[in-house]
Amino acid sequence: MAGAKKTTRPASRSGKPARSGNPARSGNPAKAAQRRPVRRATAREWIGGARLRTLTLGIVPVVLGTGVAYVDSRLQGTFGSFLAADGHLAIALLALAVALFLQIGVNYSNDYSDGIRGTDEFRVGPARLTGAGTAKPRTVLTVALTFFGLAAVAGLVIVVLTQLWWLLLVGAAAIVAAWFYTGGRKPYGYNALGEVFVFVFFGLVAVLGTQYVLIRQVTLSGWAAAVAAGLFACAVLMVNNIRDIDEDTAAGKRTLAVVVGRPVARVLFALFLLLPYVVLVWFVLLYFRSGYTYFSLLLALPALAIGVSSSKPRELITALQLSSFSALAFGVVLTATLAVQP
Repeated sequence: MAGAKKTTRPASRSGKPARSGNPARSGNPAKAAQRRPVRRATAREWIGGARLRTLTLGIVPVVLGTGVAYVDSRLQGTFGSFLAADGHLAIALLALAVALFLQIGVNYSNDYSDGIRGTDEFRVGPARLTGAGTAKPRTVLTVALTFFGLAAVAGLVIVVLTQLWWLLLVGAAAIVAAWFYTGGRKPYGYNALGEVFVFVFFGLVAVLGTQYVLIRQVTLSGWAAAVAAGLFACAVLMVNNIRDIDEDTAAGKRTLAVVVGRPVARVLFALFLLLPYVVLVWFVLLYFRSGYTYFSLLLALPALAIGVSSSKPRELITALQLSSFSALAFGVVLTATLAVQP
């Protein structure tokens, strides 16, 4: 029975019991983080702070957006102009830069915001720069803002090249959404809306935005690719949050996984990870060779098995990595098969 168990507080890295309740509401975590003794972070720790395993979330939608733009230009008889346009490669690379800089900026922003709130006092996964005291909070914030600035510069170059000035509003919305994921007084990532953000911005906006700046229109194939990319992003975020359910609950961080509970969260993870392969049917019906993309299930199915059965943090990190790589394989193989259609 639950009532018969003795409840213990999670231990902090110092070995002392962590404070109970929501640390964001106890004292002033921001000032505490500033006072915490800091040793200089190594280059490896700064690279770790970028969380490279999550960067596929930025790569996949741009690759897919470029792929559907390429194949749709062939269907509409504009294939020759697509190949002849010198700016297409540059624009695609700039879109990739925007996505990657935003993803890295979000990762450092999360490190800063969770650290100053005290959320990472409960963390059992890889250490964070701010929470572990290996870098000053202000330094981590500066790095996050720098990457947001780089994303803005790359986006501005796209706007200048394409003369699509309304894209400035889309870019501003993406940066604001990236910051308020865990930043600000009421971060939506703390209120079960993180999956909504990644689906919209790392799925719909990134894929359809890439396609539009390349061929000036959005197609049904673009929407299908966008939904697939968004679902993969949700899967990666969900398995990450399944790993942290107990710690996030103790810290008062209400992710979707915390709100629905571990059993339902596992079902959602399975749906997020498998539904892209249902969406893939659209491409297989149009382009038979795109069926080779189903080979990426060789990565997705082990991720699924671990994510729905294990509660061990180390194993769930493996599920996260496999989910991320399956998304990358899905995007690259699908784009390659679209490119070689007769």
